[in-house]
Amino acid sequence: MLSRVADNLYWMSRYLERAEHTARLLDVNLNLMLDESASSADRRWRRVLAALGNPPNLAWSGDAYQVAQILTFDPGNRSSITACVACARENARQVREEISSDQWQRLNRLFHQVTRHKPNETDDVLPSDFLLAVIEGVHLIQGVTDSTMSHGEGWHFIQVGRYMERACATVALLGLYHREFWGRPDQTPEAAEYLEWIGLLRSCTAFEAYCKAYTADISPDRIIEFLLLNPEFPHSVRYSIDGLQRALEAIHGEGGKRRGAQLTRLAGRLQASLGFGQISEILSQDVGAYLQDILRQCRDIHETIYELYVNYAIQTALAG
Repeated sequence: MLSRVADNLYWMSRYLERAEHTARLLDVNLNLMLDESASSADRRWRRVLAALGNPPNLAWSGDAYQVAQILTFDPGNRSSITACVACARENARQVREEISSDQWQRLNRLFHQVTRHKPNETDDVLPSDFLLAVIEGVHLIQGVTDSTMSHGEGWHFIQVGRYMERACATVALLGLYHREFWGRPDQTPEAAEYLEWIGLLRSCTAFEAYCKAYTADISPDRIIEFLLLNPEFPHSVRYSIDGLQRALEAIHGEGGKRRGAQLTRLAGRLQASLGFGQISEILSQDVGAYLQDILRQCRDIHETIYELYVNYAIQTALAG
C-alpha cells in the first residue's frame, strides 16, 4: 500500500474518533451543569480543555456555553468537532478509490450536516440533539466501514487509527481525574464527586457496562480497573491496545514481518503489561506516572508506524 494512502486512512479514522470523543465530552459535561456549583464548573471545564490537549487560542473564559460553541463549530480551532470532521473528510477525499461509496456518502453527509448547522447566537444552550447526531453519525460511518470495506491492509490501518486515538483519549481522561481526585486517598469523597465519577464513565460510554460488572457501586479503584484493564469493553485501554496489536499483526503479515519486528515488540510490550497487569499492583505505584508511560509508549508506536509505513526510505521498503 502507498504510504500516502496508509497515512490518509489512519488519520481519517483518528479524526472521526476524535470528533466523537469531543462531542461526548461536551454533551456529558453540559448535562452535568444542571447539578454543580460555580467552583465545580470551573474545575470541570478546565479538565475538559486539558482532556482535549488545551487547544491553542482557547482559554477557559468562565462561560461554558461559549467554550462549547467554539469546540463544536469553530472551523479555525483544530480541536473542534467541525474541524475534525472536515479533516476526516479531506483525508478520505484523497483516497476516495480506497474506500467504499457508502463510506464516502456517510462521511460526506456528516460533513455537510456539521458545516451547515448555524447555531443561534442569541441562544446560550448548545443543542444536545446536535452533539448526539454527531456521535451517531460517526458510529454509522464506523459500522458502514466494517460492513462494506474489504478487510485488507487499508481497513487495518483504519483500525490502527481508531484504537490509537481511543486508547490515548481514555488514558488522558484517567490521568486528569487521578490528579484531581485519586490523589486524595485519605479524604472522604464529597457527594458531588460521585457525579464526577459518573461523568467520567459516561464520557467513555461506560456507565451501563460498569454497572453490569460492578453493580452501581461507584468506586474510583474499580473505575480505573474497568477503564484500564477490562478485556471486553470497547473503550477500555486494554481492549483498544488488543485491537491495535491485531491490526498491526495483520499489516505485518501483508507488508513483511521483518519490517514490522520493532513495531511488534513495542505494541506487544504494551499489550502484555495491560494483559497481565493487576489493579492492586498499579495502585501501589505512582498511577500518574504509569498512565504517562502508557501515553509515551503509544507515541513510540505512532512514530514507529510513521517510520515503517509513511516516511520510510525506499531501501527500507525493498529490504522488507
